[in-house]
Amino acid sequence: MYSAEPLSHFVEQYLDYLYETHPTGAAFEGVHQFDDLLEDPSRGALEGQARELGGLARRLAAIGKSGLTSTERIEREMLDANIRARIFELEKVRSWERNPQRHAELLATSLAAQALFPYASIEERARRILSKLRQAPRLIEAARNTIQDPPGIFVKEGRSSLDGVAQFIERDLPRALAELDEMHLLSDLADASTEAVAAIRSYADHLRDDVAPSAKGSFRLGRKAFDEKLALEEGITLGADRLLAIAERELHETQEEFRKQAGKFGGGVADALDKVKQNHPSDDALVTTAEEQVRELAAFVERKGLLSVPGAEAPVVAPTPPFFRWTFASLWTPGVFEAKPLPTYYYLTGVDPAWSAERQEQHLRDFHTGALWAISMHETYPGHFLHHQHVRRIESTVRRSGMLASIGFIEGWAHYGEQLMIEAGFGRKDDRVKLGQLAEALIRLARLVVGIRLHAEDMSVEQGVRFFRDEAYMEEGSARREAERGTFDPGYVVYSAGKLMLLKLRADYEARHQAKFSLKAFHDRLLGNGALPFWMHRRLMLGDHAGPALA
Repeated sequence: MYSAEPLSHFVEQYLDYLYETHPTGAAFEGVHQFDDLLEDPSRGALEGQARELGGLARRLAAIGKSGLTSTERIEREMLDANIRARIFELEKVRSWERNPQRHAELLATSLAAQALFPYASIEERARRILSKLRQAPRLIEAARNTIQDPPGIFVKEGRSSLDGVAQFIERDLPRALAELDEMHLLSDLADASTEAVAAIRSYADHLRDDVAPSAKGSFRLGRKAFDEKLALEEGITLGADRLLAIAERELHETQEEFRKQAGKFGGGVADALDKVKQNHPSDDALVTTAEEQVRELAAFVERKGLLSVPGAEAPVVAPTPPFFRWTFASLWTPGVFEAKPLPTYYYLTGVDPAWSAERQEQHLRDFHTGALWAISMHETYPGHFLHHQHVRRIESTVRRSGMLASIGFIEGWAHYGEQLMIEAGFGRKDDRVKLGQLAEALIRLARLVVGIRLHAEDMSVEQGVRFFRDEAYMEEGSARREAERGTFDPGYVVYSAGKLMLLKLRADYEARHQAKFSLKAFHDRLLGNGALPFWMHRRLMLGDHAGPALA
């Protein structure tokens, strides 16, 4: 006998559970009931979550398909995969037991959500920051007690992130709270900050002195876990070997196109890239250059009618905060359930003053004019920012919630957006723009190849560095950052996989509708579905016999 529980009731309770156990994620959704809390990363809490998720999976299984609409049946499958993916992470991948960077980033993003987004008064947000700072030593102690035999690369990244968090608390939080004038609260914040930073720095020293010398753990997921992770999170069931063959095919085709485009600058690829990369903004001009690009991209999307542009606000372009400097560029959007409009931040990572002059120049060369255009397309128009604007209009909680979103779709859409702009004629008179878009495509394809080989084969980090340098034509420092990221962020393979799945969906949808096909209508319907896995988009847009998302 099936349960009489409505699916909508289950969704509401499941999201409530996720918000309570992931208060930082809730804040980024615009749900603020738990803003005074930090996550509990202790072993007991996380093992308890795995059991609770198992109970939720059984509840969902008891909701019979016969009483559901066709759309609800698809949503039920997606919810089941989401729950099983979370259990898989907790029980099999166990990043919480292997990667100290997760604790550092969790604390940083939890504090940043309160500092960056003025959803409430400065006094209220300051009190919530105070509460989190007071809980920080407990979080750090949990990291000490749970991290076991971490890979050396994870220790290195963890120390770097912990240092960034300490800087954020010491330097950036006071700036964010500059308008606060309650002396009592300021005094409490100063005391709590001192204690939090002391705990963070002590743990960073512990990682350096006690953990790093004997860190021998492997960063690899292994082929079986890698395949299962992609299947649960993205519905990609091809297996590592077939996915690698697709990646290598696409990489070779894109390299050939890149060489042809580079030939327009005279000489070989190396000479062309050297010429193009000499044209980059200075570190001081990086933000202002991107601001100008964002305005021009928004105007082009509207003029060409590529998709609807809801709202008139634009993202705030700014330097990346210290704690998030492992990214090259990123977009921070306010929660889709926020009660009032809030700013979105487009962050670009400039040079570190501590770097050598040579490394600083290498870093800026990867922000050459063509590449920066592609990055701005990816992060703003028509990429992440415009996608976020569409999601805010969706009424369905399931489709709107970032807790249930597919990273493959989110990143696939943004990466597809770069190619879409070139197809529509953007930068037609400037060969650097097309070259920049192809350069970014090569990086994403190299991620797909390296990510698979790091986790399903036996590629080393150094081999990954050489692959990014030789096959995606990256500078040494940037190539190293990409290869190292692949060890702790295996999900970065979905950028290219997502783009390929979107292109296949577009082709299949156009073949189905033929003369009635409209690019703008396709994009608006796609984004109106929400950030769902591609298998779900295909079922919604092509029917039950939609075929594979990637082949």
